[in-house]
Amino acid sequence: DYELFEEWGHLYPVPREDLINLHREHLLHLLEMGDMEKALQLLQRIEDPGICLAISEQSLDQHPNLAASHFLADYLTAHFYANLTTARRNEIQALYMGSKVLLTLPELSRVNYFHLSSRPLLMLEQLLMNMKVDWVAVAVQTLHQLLAGQEIGFTVEDIDNLLSKYAEKALNFPFALKEKRS
Repeated sequence: DYELFEEWGHLYPVPREDLINLHREHLLHLLEMGDMEKALQLLQRIEDPGICLAISEQSLDQHPNLAASHFLADYLTAHFYANLTTARRNEIQALYMGSKVLLTLPELSRVNYFHLSSRPLLMLEQLLMNMKVDWVAVAVQTLHQLLAGQEIGFTVEDIDNLLSKYAEKALNFPFALKEKRS
C-alpha cells in the first residue's frame, strides 16, 4: 500500500502534510520490521530535503524501538546536522549515544534502561546505582569513544566526575572504626 501511495504521489499532487504523514508511517513500518536498508532507500528517494527532515524528525519523536531510534538519530546527524538547532542537535546526539550504550548492554536488560536512552549520563548513573560495574565499564568506554571531538551538552569530564562521586560513596563507611584495647 505504501508503494502504491508513493507511485500515486508521483502522478498526482498530494498535500505536503499528507505526504509527510504517509512517508513517516511507511518509514516507521520499515524500521519496526527491522528493514534498515529499505528505510534508507525510502529516505533517499524523497527529493525534497525539507520533507525528508520533517519525516525523520517526526519519526524519531514517535519514540520507536531501540534500533529504529539509533538509525534515525544517526541519519539526522549525518544528513541534517546544519539544519538543526543547537538544542535539537544535542538532543539527537544524546539519543544516538544513549542508544549506542544500550546496544552494548545484554539484550534482556535493555528494556530496563530504554526510558533513559536520551539521557546517557543518567543511564550511566542508574547502572552505577544498580551495581552493574562491568556494564558501566563498557558504557564508559563507548561514551569516551563517541564524545571524542563532540559537543553535546556533557563532556568526558562530566562522566569522570560522576564516576568519582560514586567511587567516593563506595568508600564511605557509615561507622567509625573502634580501636582495639588490650
